[in-house]
Parts: sequence; structure tokens; C-alpha cells
Amino acid sequence: MPGLPDVAASLVAAGRGILAADESIVTMSMRLEGVGIAARPESRRDYRELLLTTPGLSTWISGVILNDETVHQTMRDGTPFIDAAVAMGIAAGVKVDAGVTPLPFADGGTVTVGLDGLGERLTHYRELGATFAKWRAVLVPSGMDRRTIVANAHVLARYAAQCQEAGVVPIIEPEVIMDGGHSAALCQAITANSLRAVFEELDRMGADPSALIVKSNMVTQGSLVGAPQDADDVARRTIRTLRETVPADVPGVAFLSGGQSNARACRNLMAINRVGRAQNVPWPLTFSFGRALVDDALHAWRGDRARVAQAQSALAANCARAADAMALSATAHPADADSAVA
Repeated sequence: MPGLPDVAASLVAAGRGILAADESIVTMSMRLEGVGIAARPESRRDYRELLLTTPGLSTWISGVILNDETVHQTMRDGTPFIDAAVAMGIAAGVKVDAGVTPLPFADGGTVTVGLDGLGERLTHYRELGATFAKWRAVLVPSGMDRRTIVANAHVLARYAAQCQEAGVVPIIEPEVIMDGGHSAALCQAITANSLRAVFEELDRMGADPSALIVKSNMVTQGSLVGAPQDADDVARRTIRTLRETVPADVPGVAFLSGGQSNARACRNLMAINRVGRAQNVPWPLTFSFGRALVDDALHAWRGDRARVAQAQSALAANCARAADAMALSATAHPADADSAVA
């Protein structure tokens, strides 16, 4: 039976990424209603079944992150979602945090909650067939202080240690969100401080860095900054930050899209891989996108069963584009990426 480092390595193997289909019930319901679909358990199930049954999905996707509701649902033919994913050659993981709550004396900072009962939940998910989990910390650049960074790092480390004790690979996600008008330099500083704090806390908790995956934001300026940031700048800042903070024995880094379009996220991913290869970074650099992969499928589907094939084609195209961004980066320059990701 593969050990946790082997499972982690398989999730970030060259050419494939991780599909984040783990939106909370509230968030998923809002997105469904936004395209005219009634938000019910059945509609959320149908949407995620559409994603998972996309022909050829395992060509580009190594793992799928689900939420608790989906894990306990079955597809139309009665197959549990985790079983269906495994049968398709895709590992199944579960989002196990319970969202954020205000952190006292932190000037608007938040901390992610959900540690109560986590060990039992992880054991349950493992028995259902899940092999990895995800926990997201939300770091807002405006007003960010050391207290918020350390509090979230400590919680991430406790989560990771419990995952490994339960035989589940933890994905740790300290996300510096793009919302706002902050500079790329500020994003870089907060990302570096956060990752550094996370690995200090992981060491204190006895967690094994070779048996976890880092899910990181790319180092980008805020979404409200007018002038577009050059992909080369994103790549240089991101690689420098990772080299300064992430141990070499971590199996891989999977980037979140953070609200970027598929084209922009893939353009940046291509540049990050190109710079990473040039600097001989020790980890695979892949993707764990959510909206950047699935939004086009949702808008194509709009709850109409007759449009499932069209929606799946949109998802497949976005997944293939993300996977191609890693392969093309060996030869392409970001200036050439527009045609590669168009």
C-alpha cells in the first residue's frame, strides 16, 4: 500500500493537476442561482457529476477535492462520488475546514476553524476512500498582521499533523487573496511570511513535509490595480518566495487561481514553470484551480441536461490548457503564451 509521500507525489505528478470542486453549500448555491439554477442538493449533485464524468478528465486531473455534502451523495446511477472518482483514475480528497471566524485583536484578520472532531472526520473520509484533504487559510493583505499569520499557521500545522496521523495527505493552503489594490511586493511579503510561519509550525507539530502538498497563491498584485502584471514578474516573485520558504523535500506545489481567468492563470502558470525549470527548483509546480477550470462549464450548462456535453467540452478545454501550460513552459516564453492559452 503506498505511503503518504507516494500518494502526495502522485497528486503532483508531471502533466496533471488537482480540480477544486469543494465550494461550500452556500457558495455553490450562489453560483448556481447566478446562472438561473435552483439551489438544491440535487442540482449541486448534478453539477458535480457533470464535472467528474467529463470524458478524458483523468488525462489532465490527478485528484478532485470535494466537500462533505458531495462525499455523502451518490451519482444518478447510485455510485458514491469517491468511488466514481477512483474508478476513473482520479484520487478523491475532501475539504475539511469549516470556514473562517474573526480573530480577536487582529484588525479584521480571520482564522480558519474546524479542528474540533477533525480526527474522527478524517478517519471517516479515509474509510470512504479519500486519500487527501484540504484546509484553507484566508489572508487579506489590507491590515495583515503577524498575529493573523501565526494563528493560521498554527491551525494549518495542527490540521496537517492530524491528517498524517489518520493516513491522509494534507494539502495546506494559506491563500493571500487577490481582492484589493495591494502591490505585488506586499503580496510577496505576506506570502513569504505566511509560508515561513507554516513550516515553522509544521516542524513544531512533528508533521512530515515529504507527506504534504503546498497549495499556494501566485504572487500577484491586487485585482483592483489597473495595469496588468507581466507574467514574468509573477513568475520571478513566486519562485523567489517558494525558494526562500518551502523545504526541498515537499513533494510539490499546486497553485490556486484566486479569481484569475483561465487564460491568465495558465499564462502565469506557464511562466512560473519556465522560471522554475531555469532555476532547478526541487518541486513539481502544478495547478489546483477551481473557478478557472469550472466556471465556463457552469455557464454552458445552466442546468440543462441537453447541454451537458457542451459544458464538459468547456471543462476539458480548460483542464487541457492548464496541463499544457506546464508542458509548453519548457520551450515557450510568456510572450508566446497568448496563443498557447487562447
